[in-house]
Amino acid sequence: MIAFITGATAGIGKATAELFAKNGYNIIITGRRKDRLDEFSTHLKSTYKVEVLSLNFDVRNNKEVEAAIKSLSGEWKKVDVLINNAGLAVGLSTIQDGDIDDWERMIDTNIKGLLYVTRHLFPLMIANGSGHIINIGSIAGKEVYANGNIYCATKHAVDALSKSMRIDMLPFNIKVTAINPGMVETEFSIVRFKGDEERAKKPYLGIQPLTPEDIAETIYWCASRPAHVNINDIIITPTVQANATNTFRK
Repeated sequence: MIAFITGATAGIGKATAELFAKNGYNIIITGRRKDRLDEFSTHLKSTYKVEVLSLNFDVRNNKEVEAAIKSLSGEWKKVDVLINNAGLAVGLSTIQDGDIDDWERMIDTNIKGLLYVTRHLFPLMIANGSGHIINIGSIAGKEVYANGNIYCATKHAVDALSKSMRIDMLPFNIKVTAINPGMVETEFSIVRFKGDEERAKKPYLGIQPLTPEDIAETIYWCASRPAHVNINDIIITPTVQANATNTFRK
């Protein structure tokens, strides 16, 4: 079994690669930071005795994505599970004060990057006669919150794309699942606040957020259902979070 995981050098992607490797999957890990990929690849191979292939590319660059996936050969073409995890939020402002560079970074990563990877991998899954696409969305793809405008829009797009993929893939025995987390403590806020670590801590003060491992376990559970079972859509939040805007803080 082979799992292809985008954004695998940190957070949810890294925890997911670890869990799938622990359960005997061979792993294709992707990311922009080659040093992290190399280090993580070595760790997975030595710890779990599985095969690991590192693909160093930026999901925002269609040519890089296409070249990386075309480079797959032999057994590596038999991808069983694609986890479209790469995604980010940048900035937290109103539309009128928004930074267009931030907007484009979110749109290019969260929507176009997911589309590029999926578009180039789908033919391999169709040729294999089976597969499973797991898209990591967000509670922000189900509702909106103040100053979340573009990020929410991109995750609403992921929600719609997941539903569309599910329809398009019906004839090909390919499953599609959307997993939509609430508050998960990863590098997410550090990226959103552009490296301001003190500001990045504030969203998690007084609560116990989800961990990357919590989401990885959910992803693996979806991927390990029987062949005739597809989990279409999951929203997962910490116990102290009811929705995108209501949390209970001590």
